[in-house]
Amino acid sequence: MRLLKAAFVAWALSAASAHALNVFACEPEWAALVRTLLPEARLTVATTAAQDPHEIEARPSLIAALRRADIAVCTGAGLESGWLPMLQSRAGNVKVQPGQPGMIEMARFTRLIDPRPATLSPFAGDVHPEGNPHFHLDPARWPELARGLASALGRILPAQSAIIDARAQGFAARWTDHLARWRSRLAGSDRARLAVQHTTFAYFFAFAGARVVADLEPRPGVPPTPGHLSETLAALRGRAPEAVWLATYQDPRSARWLIEQLGHGRLIVLPATVEAGADEVGLVRWFDVLVEALAALTATVPAASK
Repeated sequence: MRLLKAAFVAWALSAASAHALNVFACEPEWAALVRTLLPEARLTVATTAAQDPHEIEARPSLIAALRRADIAVCTGAGLESGWLPMLQSRAGNVKVQPGQPGMIEMARFTRLIDPRPATLSPFAGDVHPEGNPHFHLDPARWPELARGLASALGRILPAQSAIIDARAQGFAARWTDHLARWRSRLAGSDRARLAVQHTTFAYFFAFAGARVVADLEPRPGVPPTPGHLSETLAALRGRAPEAVWLATYQDPRSARWLIEQLGHGRLIVLPATVEAGADEVGLVRWFDVLVEALAALTATVPAASK
């Protein structure tokens, strides 16, 4: 009984500590994972699915939220380089400065695709030397991301590390079942040929086996130009993609023009992250939407067109 009482007191103190923890999440997907691993924490989320995470306004409310944060969880790999350093400077919170334990960059926990040499050219576009930072769109990476975040949180909250780790292991086990279901549903997705605008969904398409045959951006992060669209149109004539796939925050006018000129294809516009307030269930539902959209598109493509 004495041991049980001591364990209960330790748990209560741990829960009270977590309840007081302020977490600043740069993107909704990381907020959802924090809710899964540390549900007692108080969260502020800097961006939404309706915003381009590369570029947001450093609003006073975000500065204030980062100032009181105990932990910040962000993508890293340069995704937030256009706005997070300004927030960190103005917030003046030593806990969430670069290199501090409280500044958690999720890119540290996985290997990125498509690394590019650093360049100082203003005409290079939105180049990320470390690689494509949209790795959250690969569902197969989420178990390792959960374990990585759990490890980082456990170092900050050693009294809670065991329960955080247990939550991460439970998440990974449940996620494995979802992965099997998604892979089954996406069988044959290598028949799908897609045009995109930016490399936002590259990890998801790689997971599914879908092929990207054109990018409406002349360079990463540079909006479509008339000249590049004309070149893309000429290259796609006679073998039009089944769809042009965009993120919710992207302007669809260029995609609509291309589809109209080709006389073929669908416009698919889907969120590149979860909706506000999502948790593990929200993450699953979001991937369900992506998987079903691609599976439905693949079903319209004859096997011979592969």
